[in-house]
Amino acid sequence: MLELKKGEEILAVVGGIASITKARELLAERLAPSEGEKLARIVNEDALIKIANAIAMCRPDSVFVNTGSAEDVQWIRDYSLKKGEERKLAKEGHTIHFDLPQDQARLVNQTYYIINPGEKMSSLAKTVLRSEAIDYVKKFMPGIMSGMTMIVGFYSRGPVGAEATIPAIEISSSGYVLHSAELLYRNCFADFDAEVARAGLFFTNVHSEGPNRPEDVPNARIFMDRSWQTTFSTFCTYAGNTLLLKKGNHRFSVDYATYYKVEEQLSEHMFITGMTGPNGRKTFFAGAAPSGCGKTTTAMVGSDFIGDDLAQFWIDAGGVLRAINPEKGIFGIVEDVNREGDPHLMDCLRGDGTEVIWSNVLIAEGVPYWVGNGEEAPDKGVNFQGEWFKGKTDDNGKPIPLSHKNSRCTLQASAIANHATELSESPAGVPVKVITYSGRDSDTMPPVWVAKNPDEGVVIGASIVSKATATEVGATGVNRQPWANAPFIPGALADYMQAQFTFFNSAKFTAKTRPIMAGLNYFLTHGNRGGSGDKLLGEKKDVKVWLGWLELFANGDVTSIATPIGYLPKFEDLAKLFTAINKPYDKTLYTMQFSLYIDKIIARIDLQQAAYSKEAGIPAKLFEVYERQKAELLQLKERFGAIVTPDQLAG
Repeated sequence: MLELKKGEEILAVVGGIASITKARELLAERLAPSEGEKLARIVNEDALIKIANAIAMCRPDSVFVNTGSAEDVQWIRDYSLKKGEERKLAKEGHTIHFDLPQDQARLVNQTYYIINPGEKMSSLAKTVLRSEAIDYVKKFMPGIMSGMTMIVGFYSRGPVGAEATIPAIEISSSGYVLHSAELLYRNCFADFDAEVARAGLFFTNVHSEGPNRPEDVPNARIFMDRSWQTTFSTFCTYAGNTLLLKKGNHRFSVDYATYYKVEEQLSEHMFITGMTGPNGRKTFFAGAAPSGCGKTTTAMVGSDFIGDDLAQFWIDAGGVLRAINPEKGIFGIVEDVNREGDPHLMDCLRGDGTEVIWSNVLIAEGVPYWVGNGEEAPDKGVNFQGEWFKGKTDDNGKPIPLSHKNSRCTLQASAIANHATELSESPAGVPVKVITYSGRDSDTMPPVWVAKNPDEGVVIGASIVSKATATEVGATGVNRQPWANAPFIPGALADYMQAQFTFFNSAKFTAKTRPIMAGLNYFLTHGNRGGSGDKLLGEKKDVKVWLGWLELFANGDVTSIATPIGYLPKFEDLAKLFTAINKPYDKTLYTMQFSLYIDKIIARIDLQQAAYSKEAGIPAKLFEVYERQKAELLQLKERFGAIVTPDQLAG
């Protein structure tokens, strides 16, 4: 169980301010009159005490309060350029930010949950005791903003007024971090007090890059205090480590939903998008996928794109599943973004009129380039490791790519042509009818299948796997990625899983409103399905077909083939959808994609059972589903053999 406000509050311990009187005294002393006048419009005393403690601890030379006004946002842009955190590119509104070579992805080994003694945590969570975290903060954070300006911003993780929206404070010495926050989140300075009163809580984030030197990165820490819903981030600039409104606060949202909003809310690592079906019908999807498994591509296939990364859910009074995107922008990986697969995003990145922050790509004559963009690459430029030229190698003789694998673009989602901006900003959220779970699986699961019931749907999410490695099941092993959310689940996996079973089985849903739950897999290869080679059996544009079939199935327009793992599409329905995207689709390919390879599926189930058996308190439902599916698969094998075709299944 998560107990809020348990243990010493680290900001108060190190900052030393415990009362609103002392907080107001410090704010009056340290803020310039113009900034003091701005902050005086915030009346929530807990927020003012936290800000005062951050100032007392970090000791900035000055404080800037961002109200979200055009003037304040422009000040942040200019400040980031002045500091050298960003620099202008050839296209108006485009800038480049380079992180240190040692800090270009999430510092997973330096990221910890702050816990109290005896708290039950996920086995996948790295933790540090509160006493040790206090020691670190006392050692490294006092004076960490000396010589700098502290920027304070107030943001809403979702449309203001939405049931699942939670407000947050972002405090940083980085102009780049606050510039990113303005593109990715809704500034709610004017509504902050009312939103805290509505939600009953807010999150707090304190970051400073310090001197921003390579030698400081080993001392970097990302701490998430789940009891006090406060993050601390030091000696790093990569947005995934510093803009903790994102994954840091997502972790708090997962925690809060798991322990305080059971059967009411979920907080998921999911895209949200809408598909247009027959006669203009709109059907909304939400889907989970680990990094590199097609989540952004899937989201942008939709006719009514809402978001590509995070989703907050609740069940409304009519029993409808509602979702909002806590973000208003995209912090997207750009590797392999190109015209063929991502035309709407490419229009923003290569067209005019969109504000974009690039990170860790190649810059040549003021133009960004990246791996997989489908364009001719320059021979030289500046990239994530400094001066670059074609054929350059690292210290180990390995070729240096022109862009980092985790290079990013940050922009407002409303710039994208198929973004449903009005719906995205509605506090009512969008009605979600389809939940999907995707992995990166070259040899086992079909491209799309639908769970028979909510329990089996939760199990699909619990069973996501990602890119093959040799770490778990011999040379063709897989990385388990439960719900694509496991890295962001602070509490025990058993508690989170039970919350999922409870939510999707809720009696609040009706037969008509209960969402369908499905698996997606875009990564089957010819060599693993009776052919040869590593070439994929599909391509990016096929995603529209898989989602299109789910849209029809969810609305009762098509029937399916019942199997032990769920419902599969029929060939004739898929063939019509492929015709709509001007692509031939034959029965041979269908059979390769949708045959059940019984032994491989059972091996995957055995892998999951063994892993979950090591977790205390896992709900019995999970193992019941696995055992039932195995028994039915073995019956199929006895009847048809190790490979069962769709025709045999439909027989």
